[in-house]
Amino acid sequence: MAQVLQLSLLYAAAVAFMFQQCCDGKLMMEYIGATGIPITFDTVPIDSAIDFHFILGFAIDADSSGKQQNGIFSPYWQSTLTPQSVAAIKQKHSNVKVMVSLSGWSLGDQVLHWYNPINPKKWVSNAVSSLGSIITTYHLDGIDIDYENFPNPKSSNSSSSFAFCIGELITGLKNKGLVSVASIAPFYSTTAPYIELFDGYADVIDYVNHQFYTDKVTTAKGYLQAFKLRAAQFGKEKLLPAYEVDGRGIQGDAFFDALTLLQTNGFEINGVMIFSADASSKNNFYYERKSQAFLLNSTSSTN
Repeated sequence: MAQVLQLSLLYAAAVAFMFQQCCDGKLMMEYIGATGIPITFDTVPIDSAIDFHFILGFAIDADSSGKQQNGIFSPYWQSTLTPQSVAAIKQKHSNVKVMVSLSGWSLGDQVLHWYNPINPKKWVSNAVSSLGSIITTYHLDGIDIDYENFPNPKSSNSSSSFAFCIGELITGLKNKGLVSVASIAPFYSTTAPYIELFDGYADVIDYVNHQFYTDKVTTAKGYLQAFKLRAAQFGKEKLLPAYEVDGRGIQGDAFFDALTLLQTNGFEINGVMIFSADASSKNNFYYERKSQAFLLNSTSSTN
């Protein structure tokens, strides 16, 4: 029995080591399936030397009318992204993980909001259970947090329970072995609740997918200043530069100028987040191809 236990511990240590090695490599994260375009995983170019994390958008704790369901989540991403297709892309590419993102901006015309559950522990229990079922069904590896609207703290009777609920949700999913990676996706007007979450649960949060395209910067120099600010808030080690295809903020090759400028100013660029594959399907995934090439050609910071 002791020998079996020792072998089990050695195996667990080996798995943990391999996961850490994976996370120390070059990373591409990309949202997919949130806009209604019938996209599939196998159309996206994936370099075998890149850890590629797809993020399904979105799982929402609401019914189809937008009514809150107290932590009982349902999948609302594009129907072409099936459990079978998740399993297939992971089998084809051993460097691929697939995550699920929570909430997003809206469900149809219904704008979604974080709400303070009457019983936060019950919300967490429901969320771990419902998301655990989705994660198991879809063969998922991780969770991303993208709540984008919050109660006005001046009009709320109590401070938001967002940090507690989400922090305990991530912790619960990781403790049960349901996910191995977690990220958060703040933007310029939601930094406060996400900073509270990060400060309390940084040990279970692997990446910060800050939505830099909402920071209203259009030049490499402006992007550098925005990145410095977010690095001060969340730490530079887990912070990923982000780009929105045909959207807001910095556009075109100016994004890669910004990445180069970040490097020359002491930031180590080991990952990129893109929103989204849906939009990139129109331009043969130019930004995915160039981002992966940039990551593979980039050198470590000397700072």
